[in-house]
Amino acid sequence: MGSTSSPPAAKRAAVGLRSERGPVLAAVMLSTGLVALDSTIIATAVPSVVRDLGGFSQFPWLFSIYLLTQAVTVPLYGKFADVLGRRPVMFFGIAAFLVGSVLCGVAWSMPVLIAARAVQGIGAGAVQPISMTMVGDLYTVEERARVQGYLAGVWAVASVIGPTLGGVFAEYLSWRWIFFVNLPLGALAAWMLYRKFTEQVNRTRHKVDYAGATLLTLGCALLILALLEGGVAWSWTSAPSLAIFAVAVLMLVTFVLVERRAEEPVLPLWVFTRRTLIGGNLVALVTGAVLLGFSSFLPTYSEGVLGTDALTAGFALAALTIGWPIAASLSGKIYLRIGFRDTALIGTGFLLVGAVMAAFLGLDSVVWMAAAAVFVVGIGLGLSSSPTVVAVQSTVGWERRGVVTATNMFSRSLGSAVGTAVFGAIANATLAGRFANPPAEVAGHLPESVDATSRVLSGTHDNSPATAYVRESLAGATHNVFLAIVAVSVVSVVALLLMPRKTEQLTF
Repeated sequence: MGSTSSPPAAKRAAVGLRSERGPVLAAVMLSTGLVALDSTIIATAVPSVVRDLGGFSQFPWLFSIYLLTQAVTVPLYGKFADVLGRRPVMFFGIAAFLVGSVLCGVAWSMPVLIAARAVQGIGAGAVQPISMTMVGDLYTVEERARVQGYLAGVWAVASVIGPTLGGVFAEYLSWRWIFFVNLPLGALAAWMLYRKFTEQVNRTRHKVDYAGATLLTLGCALLILALLEGGVAWSWTSAPSLAIFAVAVLMLVTFVLVERRAEEPVLPLWVFTRRTLIGGNLVALVTGAVLLGFSSFLPTYSEGVLGTDALTAGFALAALTIGWPIAASLSGKIYLRIGFRDTALIGTGFLLVGAVMAAFLGLDSVVWMAAAAVFVVGIGLGLSSSPTVVAVQSTVGWERRGVVTATNMFSRSLGSAVGTAVFGAIANATLAGRFANPPAEVAGHLPESVDATSRVLSGTHDNSPATAYVRESLAGATHNVFLAIVAVSVVSVVALLLMPRKTEQLTF
């Protein structure tokens, strides 16, 4: 009853029989749903969280800290998955994610919530890449086209349930329930994997690259700190700002030097020397930035500028995460006919069109226009991200698949973290500039920080000049963010042109 798609016995591990693949796939889909639901459910509740716990300038940290801890742990999990096996790494990831969810649900201040989101990110750093790696182990390239459709269906369900639940909880119950909803889903996924997924791994002694992991974590953390707090806590040209940027760059350069000499690097530099891997990782970087850019600022635009409630904002954002899985499920049939790169290039065309549509949104737009723009963006992301992930996995054998998949997920998480920080810096700088020099009839009626945006995020909209000015300022800030997303989207075209049209397995 052996599966032709299972790795041969000569490999360092053997994963489950063909008859076990159905239950394992279901558990993987639940695990993916764990991360997918969280990424969509919190976005629409951010205005409610900001109203209760902290100011507008702090909310990007809820995304960035989660994405940072996810990004920097992904390479470690990829290494551990190839050494210890997929099973224990997956269990640890689910457990950490659920602990973080509980801490988020009981958070009593913004700093505590931010710290709890960091714990969630540590768990998510294992769940998403190891899920993709397990699919790569169990299914052939041809079968993965069908399985990608199943996994895309998970995002489709989460895209509808997530923003809807987030809006309902924020509007009628409490935003805290958006974290507690993860608990039953995660417990069921862990139980199914425990019962159905088996593997045999030949364990050998390995050295963990703690120095590289520390340098990568601190370098990225300082970079995000400088981006989010620059122009808010201190000026961009001040001594603290320049010092933090300098130390961040120094740590990242040192990280590269350490990785070149490390016996078992946390992030092997060879993954950045092959055209297919470089192109795929750059596409993942753009995907992460675009996805979190819209997830962070579309609900804020919808509620603060258009005056919708949280539930309506959730439906608008759901259009993005509906378009994505629809396109991803179709991408398998397309890339088997015309290839990975050409399919992804079609996707980048949709991505650019949708981003431009979003850049034209303004004060007089209606919410369905925003939904239409991000729906097109979702189609573009689905057609570009899924083929590049499969292309990256197809270039290596089992023993390196965990590393390349984790690196691709690391690139996506890093793009999300840094992208959110950059977009947050753009929004904060725009708002700070406008609030520092308001018209005469508004002066004296606004707080002196970007937290004045709470005036239009509180659920009440009056016709005073101050409120109108805040609304116009928020529209300008989100417009600049959407313009930045257009610029970032262009990078994906360049990245895909780096990839060869035909993907072949790499030799080492």
